[in-house]
Amino acid sequence: MVTKAPKDIITAVNTAGMNKAKMSLEKTLLMGFLAGAFIAFGGFLAIMVGGGIPGIKMTNPGLQKFVFGGTFPVGLMLVVIAGSELFTGNTAISVPGVLTGRIKWLAWMRNMFLSYTGNLIGSLFVAFFLAYQTDLLVSEPWLSFTIGISKLKVSQSFWVLFLKGIGCNWLVCLAIWLAVASEDVSGKILGIWFPIMAFVTLGFEHSVANMFFIPLGIFYGADVTWTQFFIVNLIPVTLGNIVGGSFFVGTIYWYVYEYEKPGNVVKKILPNKDF
Repeated sequence: MVTKAPKDIITAVNTAGMNKAKMSLEKTLLMGFLAGAFIAFGGFLAIMVGGGIPGIKMTNPGLQKFVFGGTFPVGLMLVVIAGSELFTGNTAISVPGVLTGRIKWLAWMRNMFLSYTGNLIGSLFVAFFLAYQTDLLVSEPWLSFTIGISKLKVSQSFWVLFLKGIGCNWLVCLAIWLAVASEDVSGKILGIWFPIMAFVTLGFEHSVANMFFIPLGIFYGADVTWTQFFIVNLIPVTLGNIVGGSFFVGTIYWYVYEYEKPGNVVKKILPNKDF
């Protein structure tokens, strides 16, 4: 199994970041739709498997959380290997290029906004048409589990959700870093699985996953409003995700492997072109 050295990961990440900056509006939205749908598929699978073992949850809640977390990573595997635009990953991917001045801040923010919007549309599509209209979760124990997730996610404070958002996307972006480090599909799968399993099992908060989990609960009758979804949960989690990815991964690795001193950053890694 061939892997890149940590410094070489930044080189590959910079190339990916520049490609994202050049992508057209309609393609970014479409790829964002795919990423939202892929993450929703992972969440759907996690509910079906992790929510279908109430006996284990009663006697061994840690094991049930592990099963739930262990099935969710299929979503990010699809995002990374098949290719799509995931907002949470994009918070870190373009940061080294932005900080070296090779990618303009406006291009980064444009990609973030379009991928976020596409993620929301894709997540809602899977939640409504494939998970609700199909009645696949209408019976017990899945119905109560689905509703319970939705209610739990809007019952926490802004600060708690913000911190959980940081922890989540720190691990998500590390999963992407590990996937970039690998030269083969099996290595990418392993690199993705462990950090994603960890964040889900620990109970951290992922904004794009919540675009699936909370609306799905609403569709199935949870006593949760759309205002609670957007204001109570999505805002603090999104802000935490931005900090977790852009600072704890993108900025720190840029500082370690690219930054030299003010006015003198490494320029050999990227071609002399702005986007």
